[in-house]
Amino acid sequence: MAKSQENNGKPISPFAVKDCALVAIATGKKAQNLRELRDKLSQIHAGSIYYHFWGGMLRLQFDEPEYNNDFSAWAQNGLHDSCLAERWGAIVPSEYDDLEKLRQELIEVIEERLDESEFVPWSKTDKQFHFIRSQIVVYDTHHEIHHFRELAEVFPTLSLGSVFYHFIDAQRRYPVGQDDFRTWLSELGNGYDDLIGQLAEVDPYFASLSELRLRLTNIFTNYNNKRTKK
Repeated sequence: MAKSQENNGKPISPFAVKDCALVAIATGKKAQNLRELRDKLSQIHAGSIYYHFWGGMLRLQFDEPEYNNDFSAWAQNGLHDSCLAERWGAIVPSEYDDLEKLRQELIEVIEERLDESEFVPWSKTDKQFHFIRSQIVVYDTHHEIHHFRELAEVFPTLSLGSVFYHFIDAQRRYPVGQDDFRTWLSELGNGYDDLIGQLAEVDPYFASLSELRLRLTNIFTNYNNKRTKK
């Protein structure tokens, strides 16, 4: 593999651009009311929670795009419970360092809503919540970034799958727990602390992948322009 940058004389590997897709896998688990959802949610594979929060970013949305996760959309469209939809919609998954804590938050919201409700909300048979589990499939694009300045040039051309894999999925990967761009820039030395800090402030959850790609492109472009003027 070619080496193009150095950190204190040590060659740094180029950034290998990957692409990805989320494969939806039916679990056979479904819920028609809030209690059933709570019980299934406590046992469902963590990959299902990941899919129902993040999977929508990689699939076309034709209904209720204002809901950021499938649980909120079901609360509104299946149970017709706007209060529950808003509470689930206010959950920001990127604020939880693991999916088990996110699972517990979902369950706690259900418990609170059940305590408040005189009747258990039910959905119609054709509006049941179907648990889907995701499996990420990663592709090698055979494209490499050899210098940080190339980030601004390359980023507008990245596929949405690449943006998802390197900026969103990477933050769930143990043990680093941060996007791949910050990890790579950290290997280049201390001269990129400002850029790394700007990337750390970006929360990808309340934006589409296209919007996220544009925002990150602007960050890299502005950073390059600032360094050029020095």
